[in-house]
Amino acid sequence: MTEGKDNLEDSAAPLIEHLTELRQRLIYSVSAFTIAMLACFTVWKPIFNFLTMPLCASMIQRGHQDCGLILIKLQEGFFVAISISLMGGLIIAFPIIGYQLWRFVAPGLYKSEKGAFLPFLLASPVMFFLGASFAYFVVTPLAFDFFLGFQQPGSLDSGESSEAGTAGIAFQGSAQEYLSLTIKFIVAFGLCFQLPVLLTLMGKAGLVSSTGLKNVRKFAIVGILVLAALVTPPDVITQIILFVVVYGLYEVSIFLVARTEKQINEQFSDDDYSQDIGDDFDDPLMTDFDEKK
Repeated sequence: MTEGKDNLEDSAAPLIEHLTELRQRLIYSVSAFTIAMLACFTVWKPIFNFLTMPLCASMIQRGHQDCGLILIKLQEGFFVAISISLMGGLIIAFPIIGYQLWRFVAPGLYKSEKGAFLPFLLASPVMFFLGASFAYFVVTPLAFDFFLGFQQPGSLDSGESSEAGTAGIAFQGSAQEYLSLTIKFIVAFGLCFQLPVLLTLMGKAGLVSSTGLKNVRKFAIVGILVLAALVTPPDVITQIILFVVVYGLYEVSIFLVARTEKQINEQFSDDDYSQDIGDDFDDPLMTDFDEKK
C-alpha cells in the first residue's frame, strides 16, 4: 500500500512541474502580447493610415479628392483602435509566443525531433508574413478597385424632371467595415501560405504522403476553388489570383513532402546498412576466444 502511494506521488510530481512550467510560459506570452497591444494602441492612427493606403490609391485613380471613412456608430472609433491594437499586438508578440511554446515543448523532444520541428516553427511566421504582404500589396488594391467600380456620378438639373436625371452612387465607407475586410484579406492569405509548412510537417510525421497528395489533387482543386469563392470578394480576377497562388503552394507542398520522404528513406537505408555491417563484422579477439572455448 505504501509502495503504491509512493508511485502515485512520484507520477504526480512531474505533472505539477509541467503545469508550473506551462503557467510560467503563459504568463510570459500574455505579458508580451499585452505590452505589444498597448504599444500599438498608442500609434493606432498611423497603423490605420497604412492600412488605408490601398483604398486611397484606388480612390485617387478614380478621381476622388478625399478617401476619408466615416464612423456610423458612436463607439466605432474606439473598436477600430482596439481591433488594430489586437492585430498589431499579436503580430509583434508572435516571436516571443513562439519562443515560449518552443521552450515548453523542446524538453520533451528527442534531438532528432527538435531538429525536425524547429525549422517549421521558424518558417511559419515567415510564410504568414509573405501571405499578408501578398494580400496587402496585390489583392486588396484589385479588390478595392473592383468595389469602387460600382459608383456613378449623379446629374440632376433644377429645371428638369426627375426622369431626366441620374441618381449618383457614391462611396461612404465605414471605418469598422473597411478594417474588418482588410484584416480578413490579410489573415486569409497568411493562413493559406501556411499550407506548405503544414503539409510538410504532416509528411515528416508520416500522416500524408506525396503519392496521396497527388491522388487527391482533383479534390484539392475543388476545395481551393470553394475557398477562393468564400474568402475573396465576388471578383473573378481576385478569385483566380487566390486559386493560382494556393494551387501553386499545393504543388510546392507535394515536392517538399516527396523530398522529406526521400531523406527519411535514405536515413533508414543508412541505418540498415550500418546494422548489417555491424552484424557481418567479425572481431578477431572474439574469434580467438570462441576457438579456445
